[in-house]
Amino acid sequence: MNDKRHQIPELLQELNGLQKGNSKEVSLQTGIPEADIYGVGSFYHLLADPNTKIRVCTGLSCRMSGADEILETAKKMGLPTAECSCLAACDKPPAVLRDRATLPQVTVESIEETEGDWEKLMSDFAGDKKSWKGEVGPKIDDPEKLPLNLLGKQNFDGNGLKKTLSQTPEVTIKEIENSGLQGRGGAGFPAAFKWNAVLKQEEKTRYVVLNADEGEPGTFKDREIMLRRPDLVIEGLAIAAKVIGAKEIYLYLRGEFEFPKVEMRKAIQGFKDNGLLEDLEFHFHDGQGAYICGEETALLEALEGKRGMPRLKPPFPVEKGLWQKPTLIHNVETIACIPSIVSRGGKWFKDLGITEPGIKLYCISGHVKNPGIYEMPLGITLDELVEEAGGYIGRLKAFSPGGASSGFLPASFRNVPLDFKGLQKTGSMLGSAGVVVLNDSINMKWAVAQQLEFFERESCGQCAPCRIGTRYLREALESKIDGTESSNKPSLEFTEDVSWQMTEGSICGLGQIASLPLTSAQKYFPKDFE
Repeated sequence: MNDKRHQIPELLQELNGLQKGNSKEVSLQTGIPEADIYGVGSFYHLLADPNTKIRVCTGLSCRMSGADEILETAKKMGLPTAECSCLAACDKPPAVLRDRATLPQVTVESIEETEGDWEKLMSDFAGDKKSWKGEVGPKIDDPEKLPLNLLGKQNFDGNGLKKTLSQTPEVTIKEIENSGLQGRGGAGFPAAFKWNAVLKQEEKTRYVVLNADEGEPGTFKDREIMLRRPDLVIEGLAIAAKVIGAKEIYLYLRGEFEFPKVEMRKAIQGFKDNGLLEDLEFHFHDGQGAYICGEETALLEALEGKRGMPRLKPPFPVEKGLWQKPTLIHNVETIACIPSIVSRGGKWFKDLGITEPGIKLYCISGHVKNPGIYEMPLGITLDELVEEAGGYIGRLKAFSPGGASSGFLPASFRNVPLDFKGLQKTGSMLGSAGVVVLNDSINMKWAVAQQLEFFERESCGQCAPCRIGTRYLREALESKIDGTESSNKPSLEFTEDVSWQMTEGSICGLGQIASLPLTSAQKYFPKDFE
């Protein structure tokens, strides 16, 4: 890095966002033009609107649990309130962001008890604790069968790291290749391929980056990993750094992850107390509220202090990533699998799966009795997952197998393996494995509307097909729901054409899949659109 641009988001946060005069102040501190400072700050929700202190999640799971009533009550109480996108607390809805702390299961009574003072807002579930945890399963502590073993005790001995240091980088990468580990953040890309690609670069300055910008509606697994097993994440990052020859590790945590960040810092200190990690430098970066930064190149732009807009690829991050240097980027769950793979062997991990290699953390919310995170063999079915989560509430109508990006599937697909290839054949995707279950009390037009609203709000606006298409589809469905369709308004008649334009003309995954909730619901639930 050759300037102070990367400091812009942090400096604006310290000054409480884009308040009057703050762009000029940061410009004076960094030497970056004031217009650039404003351009960066206005891109991120938490910086652009710093005076909104109460943000109510209006994701699908939260809206099904009364988020709209929470929002209305907060406004009546005079709280500085607005709606926001998913807060990664779909298992404990409705969720509310108080400044930068995510509160679960907030009630109307909790809002009323504030008496108009936002700082008094509490969650009955979390109480006055500094942190809270959700439901996880299975209810066992078994590192032999569970690579992440969320109920296990944290371990700072660094056995996987020590083994890595005793062998060549190629041997470690071979074990990862043998494990069949694929990216657990959404794309399902083979992990070993990335490691090899970075290792083979001629440039010797390299970086490891943790993508903990968990924002996909229906997904909250990374939150629990960082709260319960931050030791696995930190050790996995250290192993990665040693293998590819990196000395610096950047951890990008979404700004709403105030509590997980505390646990991650504790884990780093835990290893240092055992004489480990002394030659590695860890940098924490707070996200500032932008779903698009979950896309790896948008995340890199954010780390560099820019607006989080995806880059054109190629070149890929393994060649030219952070500050144009070779960069290994992994999701939290992916990197947390590394220590056990290194310690126990790739074959051990691979054999844990059913239809595809390994174990997977499945998030499940919506109409099930025990929403939460379940560490299960990759390839289980929806019925098997729901059985682990206590059973259905009501009669199953539809489900999203991999967050908002995966669209909707009907109940007849309940026995399709929840894996990468099986779901791809259905026209859906496993994605982040954020499963949202809907019973027959839900009209699919309404459910789709929540997802389309989300994608329109979170589009970065860089690609015209995405920027215009997300708005067009949302307005077309809104007109259908309101009964205000007319020839001079967007129409669902053109859904297929708009979807094609978005898929073919967008450079990142958001624009390419943003129409899927609508197109899949129209395909499988046509009566709901009559």
